[in-house]
Amino acid sequence: MRAVGIILAGGSSRKMHELTAKRAAAAMPIAGSYRAIDFALSNMTNSHVQKVAVLTQYNARSLNEHLNSSKWWDFGRKQGGMYLFTPTITTDNSNWYRGTADAIYQNLDFLKRCHEPYVIITSGDAVYKLDYNKVLEYHIAKKADITVVCKDLEPTDDATRFGTVRMNESARIEEFEEKPMVAHSQTISTGIYIIRRRQLIDLVEHCAEEERHDFVTDILIRYKNLKKIYGYKINSYWSNISTVDSYYQTNMDFLKPEVRNYFFRELPSVFSKVSDLPPAKYNPGAVVKNSLVGSGSIINGTIENSVIFKKVFVGNNCVIKNSVILNDVYLGDNTYIENCIVESRDTIRANTRHVGENGVKVVVEKNERYAL
Repeated sequence: MRAVGIILAGGSSRKMHELTAKRAAAAMPIAGSYRAIDFALSNMTNSHVQKVAVLTQYNARSLNEHLNSSKWWDFGRKQGGMYLFTPTITTDNSNWYRGTADAIYQNLDFLKRCHEPYVIITSGDAVYKLDYNKVLEYHIAKKADITVVCKDLEPTDDATRFGTVRMNESARIEEFEEKPMVAHSQTISTGIYIIRRRQLIDLVEHCAEEERHDFVTDILIRYKNLKKIYGYKINSYWSNISTVDSYYQTNMDFLKPEVRNYFFRELPSVFSKVSDLPPAKYNPGAVVKNSLVGSGSIINGTIENSVIFKKVFVGNNCVIKNSVILNDVYLGDNTYIENCIVESRDTIRANTRHVGENGVKVVVEKNERYAL
């Protein structure tokens, strides 16, 4: 493909509270056995993008461990490949990434050494499938300077979490508001952009000269009347996991047959790092209804409408309803969990009860599981 990929995976999400206290949002587990960044990486390789840069910063250890081998997404090749960039102290700069535009600016040498004429920029915390080739064809046909992938939300959805756009009849973006107090449009930016590589280099360098650091505010919104910025609408599944509620709902969506089939059974496939774990074990008396259970788990109790990740132990007489249990959790006997997200590596003591009364409850227990 005639494009190089950039995945912005260095941000933190304060609205995710305890869930991002020890990992980046792009490293959040999804659907039993995936990470959020797997979807962007899979879209890149399925679109035949041969060279991809992942920009990490906040709590990057877990994300770096997940990306320690590029072969899982078919980037282990002689030409191209996957590049991991973290903030680096140089003679000219000793700052952390101060924004999305600054993150690209600090790694501008990578873009200057590339030969591909276009750049695909995307975030690492969205769950979706997209053929970037179709967006690039649209971008070229429109003779656009920048193309923004957009989606129409339902009238009941909260658009103020996103950048809202308004387009004219030819799909050119006339208004762009980043996280407005009051949304005047239900059409949002998905955080996926296509731009010519040389133009991106010029715009980012110009931003740096003026001490501006944000790609959306300082490039898209600032240049919307000077550059030809077009919107490309998608109608397929797309979800951003930047809040506790949206993360919970995204995992719950995978319990719907149509969503599960779309991601798991329809081509192109979604790839992830494979763990060498045995299949889930269901002991006598275990009852599981409409749930996803990850490999390496041992189930003794009752599970309904829940997503259970890898290496989870569910004790005797446990009841789990409408919950998300992250990796390597131990649930003691007679535990009751409902409307909760249980943080990874937690040990929930026997005979305890956690219920999300007013929305989703995040359960974080700092119990020591192993005695000295």
